[in-house]
Amino acid sequence: MEQSVLIPEERKRVLIGKGGKTLTEIEKLTGCRIEVGEAVSISGEGIEVLRARDMVKAIGRGFNPETAMLLADEDYVLDVISLSGENEKTVRRLMARVIGRKGSTRRIIEHDTGCHLSVYGKTVSIIGPSGRIESASKAVEQLLSGRSHGYVYKRLKESRML
Repeated sequence: MEQSVLIPEERKRVLIGKGGKTLTEIEKLTGCRIEVGEAVSISGEGIEVLRARDMVKAIGRGFNPETAMLLADEDYVLDVISLSGENEKTVRRLMARVIGRKGSTRRIIEHDTGCHLSVYGKTVSIIGPSGRIESASKAVEQLLSGRSHGYVYKRLKESRML
C-alpha cells in the first residue's frame, strides 16, 4: 500500500529530524518506508501505512515528533479541523479564541480531555485517545462557532465527570 501526504515545506525539517532521527523512528515504529520529496511518500503494509500517514500529517500540522508518535498506539487518533475558506482576519480571530489569553483555553481543553492541541496555519489539530478526542473536538468546534468560553469549560467539566 502507498500513501502520499503534502506538508508545509518548513515542517519537512521537523519530520526528518536531526540526522534523520525522527524519520527513522517513524519507519521503525510502523515498518514503513518514508521518502520526503515534494510530497511525503509512505509505503508499507495496510494499517501501518495509515498510522505513518497520520504521524506525518500531525508533524505537518505543527505537533512535535514525540506527540505525533503517540499515534503509533492504536488507541490514539488524529482529528484536523480546517478553517479553509475563511479570510485571514477571521482565521486569526477564531484561532485566538481556541488558544485563549496566554494559551489558557488550549491548556484547559488539553487538561480536561487528555488530548494535545496544535493550532497551525488554518487548522486546529487534536491528538488523543479515541474515547476522549470527541470531547476535545466538540469543545474546539463550539468555540469556533461562537459559544462562550464559560459554556465550553462547563461542558468539558461535565464530560470529564462521566
